[in-house]
Amino acid sequence: MHLIMIQQLKEKVLSGGKITRDEAIYLSKSPNKKELYKASELIRKEMAGNNFDTCSIINARSGRCSEDCKWCSQSALFKTKVEFYELVDEESCMRLASRNAKYGINRFSFVTSGRTISDKNLDKICEYAVKIRKNIGIKLCASMGLLNKSQLKKLNDAGVTRIHCNLESSERFFPTLCKSHTWEDKINTLKDAISLGMTVCSGGIIGMGETMEDRIDMELKIRELGITSSPVNILNPIPGTPLEGSERLSDEEIFTTIAVFRFINPSAYLRFAGGRILIEHIEEEAMKIGINSAIMGDMLTTPGAKILNDLEKIKDVGYVIDHLD
Repeated sequence: MHLIMIQQLKEKVLSGGKITRDEAIYLSKSPNKKELYKASELIRKEMAGNNFDTCSIINARSGRCSEDCKWCSQSALFKTKVEFYELVDEESCMRLASRNAKYGINRFSFVTSGRTISDKNLDKICEYAVKIRKNIGIKLCASMGLLNKSQLKKLNDAGVTRIHCNLESSERFFPTLCKSHTWEDKINTLKDAISLGMTVCSGGIIGMGETMEDRIDMELKIRELGITSSPVNILNPIPGTPLEGSERLSDEEIFTTIAVFRFINPSAYLRFAGGRILIEHIEEEAMKIGINSAIMGDMLTTPGAKILNDLEKIKDVGYVIDHLD
C-alpha cells in the first residue's frame, strides 16, 4: 500500500499537482524509504533539472544580537565565544566577493547579526554592493533580519536583488524558539521584498526539537509564498546556547525530510546551508535525493565545506554548475 501511494503521489507531482499536508505526512511516515528517495530523486530530475545553484556568504556584522533565538551563537543573551565586530571593512568584503566570483559562485550574500540593520551600516553595505556589482559582477543577496520596505528598496536600488529571511520552523513551533520577534514578522519582510520585485530565499533549521509535521508546515508555507530557494539547515548545537545539548538527527530522518520537501516544492532550489559539517558523509546521497543548491565555503560562525571539494562533489553526482538567476 505504501509503495502504491508513493508512486501515485509521485505521478501527481510530475503532472503538476500539489501534494496536501496529509499526503506529505503520509510520505514522511512511509516505511519504504528507498522507494521514497528514488521517487524524490526522479521528481528533482524531472521538475528541477540537473543545474546546481551556488551562493556564498560574508559575516558582515558579527555578534551582540538583541534577539533570543535559542539556536544562535550571536545572541548577546547567551555566553558563547563568537567574535564581535560592528561591520566588515570594505577591503575584506571586496576580496571575498572577488574570490567567490573567480570560483564561479553564483551569488554573494551580506549577512548581519541583529534584529535589523542600522541606517549607518545599511548605507555602507549599499556602497559595497554598488562597487561589487560594478567591478566584480557577482549577484548579490542580503540577510539582515527584519527589514522594512524602505530598507529593502535601498538595497534593491544598490544591486541587491535577493533577500534571505528564514522562517526557521512552523508557526506553531517558532514561539518556543524565539520570543523577541514573531514568525509573522518574518513573513512581512518576505512579502515586502516580493512586492518590490526581489527574489527571496527562506527555509529553516531541522533538529531543534520540532516534529516532522512542523517541518512540513514550514515548507508548505514556503510553497504558498512562491519561494523557490529554500535552505535546509541542520542544527549544529553551539555551546552556550539553549540548544547546546540537542541530539543529532539520524541520517534517515535528514533524508526523509529532504525527500518530503522535494515532493512539496518540486522545482525549488533546496539548499545545503548550516550544519553541513555534520553530514559530510551523506552529502552525495542527499544531493541525489533532492538537494540541488548550496552555500559554499564557510558559514557564519562555524566551518563550511571547502569550495573546491564542493565543486568536485557536485560534478561527481552529475550536476551542472551554472549561473542562474
